[in-house]
Amino acid sequence: MKNNRYLSYLIGLLLPPLGIYLVYGFSTTLAINILLTVIGWIPGSIHAVWAISKFEEKVAERAEREQRTV
Repeated sequence: MKNNRYLSYLIGLLLPPLGIYLVYGFSTTLAINILLTVIGWIPGSIHAVWAISKFEEKVAERAEREQRTV
C-alpha cells in the first residue's frame, strides 16, 4: 500500500492530470488540475500533490472511524 501511495505522488509530480485521474477519476478536481497545468506545470503539480494528500487523509480518517465502531 505504501508503494502505491508513493507512486501516486510521483505521477502527480511528473504528470499532474494523470495523477489526479488515477485517484479521483473524472471530476471537477481533474478539470481544475488540467486548467492549472495549462497555466503552468508547477501549479498543476502543486495542486496534484495537495489533492492526493487530501484524498489520503480522508481515506485514513474513514478507516479510523470504521475501526472505532467495530
